[in-house]
Amino acid sequence: MDAARRFIEGSPYLATLGVELLEATAETVRLGLPYRDENSNGDKALHGGVAASLVDGCAQVLARTTLGRESGPWHTVLLQVGYLAAALGEAVHAEGRVLRRGRELVHVEARVVSESGRDVARGLAICRGRFGDPAVEPPVLESPTEGADPGPLGRFIERVPFHRTLGLAVEHMANGTARIAMPWREENAEDSGGVHEGAVLGLLDTTGAMAAWAEVGPGRFKASTPGIQARFLAPPGRGEFVGHGHVLLRDREILFSEVEIARAGDGRVVARGSVDYRIVTPETRR
Repeated sequence: MDAARRFIEGSPYLATLGVELLEATAETVRLGLPYRDENSNGDKALHGGVAASLVDGCAQVLARTTLGRESGPWHTVLLQVGYLAAALGEAVHAEGRVLRRGRELVHVEARVVSESGRDVARGLAICRGRFGDPAVEPPVLESPTEGADPGPLGRFIERVPFHRTLGLAVEHMANGTARIAMPWREENAEDSGGVHEGAVLGLLDTTGAMAAWAEVGPGRFKASTPGIQARFLAPPGRGEFVGHGHVLLRDREILFSEVEIARAGDGRVVARGSVDYRIVTPETRR
C-alpha cells in the first residue's frame, strides 16, 4: 500500500486528473476517478487517454508492489486498451490484477468501470522493473511528419478540455497525417520527475485520432476509438515530446493509424503504437 500511495500521490499528472488510491495489495489495485470536465472530450465523455492512463496506473502500481521498491526504474513495455462504452459525466474506477509475475516483468489485466456499472474499457499491460539497469538509448525518428498545416480542425482540437490539460499544440493535421506537440509541464510528471506514461498515452491516442480526422475531413460525424496499442521503448524522461501519426489504412469507417512519440530535442522515439479509430460518415453508414 505504501509503494502504491507513493506513486499515486507523488505523481503530479495523476493528481491533475484527480486519481485516488482506493485499495492496493500485492496482487490487486483499485483506483478511483471523480468526474471532471478537464478529463473529457468536451461533451462530458471521458477521454480515451484518461482511461488508458488508469490502465497504465494499475500496471505501474502493481509492478512496484509486486517486484519491490528496489526493482525500479519502471516502464510499461506493452499496453493494449479496448474501449467498450463511453462514460458520460460520471465517475469511474479502475480495477487491476496481476496475471503473472516474472523476474522483472509483471503482466496486468485492468478494467475501467463507470459509476453506473458500465464497462468503459479493458486493458492488458506488461510493466518492467529495471532493477537499476539504465535504459538503452531509443532509436531516432526516421520519418518525421512533414508540413505545417493545422488544417480546419487544428484550433478546435486544442480546445478539447483534456488536450488543454496536457498543453497539446496541433502543428500539422492534413492528408491523413498529424504532428502534435506536448510541452514540458510539471502537471504532466510522475513521481520520478519525468513525464508520466499516461500523458504520453494521451498524446499517442490524440495523434492517431487526429491523423484519422485529417484523412476524413471536418464534419458532424459520429466517431470513437475502438482500441489502442502502445510500446514504451524507454522511460519517457523529462522534456517536450512530439507525436507523429499517419493513417496506414482506411477500411470504410475504420481508420488504422500508426504513431511514434519522440523527444523534441533529439528526436529519440520513446513510444510507438497504433490507434484504431472509427468515423461514421453518410458514405460509410450502413
